[in-house]
Amino acid sequence: MSRNKYDIIPYRSDLMEKARELRNNSTPAEKRLWKYIKGKQIHGFDFDRQKPIDNYIVDFYCKSLKLCIEIDGYSHNFKEEYDRKRQNKLESFEIKVIRFEERQVLKDIDNVLSEIEHWIFELSS
Repeated sequence: MSRNKYDIIPYRSDLMEKARELRNNSTPAEKRLWKYIKGKQIHGFDFDRQKPIDNYIVDFYCKSLKLCIEIDGYSHNFKEEYDRKRQNKLESFEIKVIRFEERQVLKDIDNVLSEIEHWIFELSS
């Protein structure tokens, strides 16, 4: 699988405003995880918050690794089919999607960060 940081992945420009709104209204779990991965804190890799990709907005995205991190909260309980379709589309761009439950991020951040590190090492080697 080719992971070229210069690959261009399409997005809908009309999602930029919605992404900005989501960044300004982050969930507690998103705020908590962002505290640990912003500013290249995690092994020097740069993550974006609420990144438009194709027809979707992902919670966190590292372009150089093509790594997407999604935090699933209560609203995802009723959107299994939508989430599956969305994940398949992201994977069609060779993006690795990892998911965490909101409560896991809030209560077990060390294991969340360990899993993220695992995928960083896996995808960067």
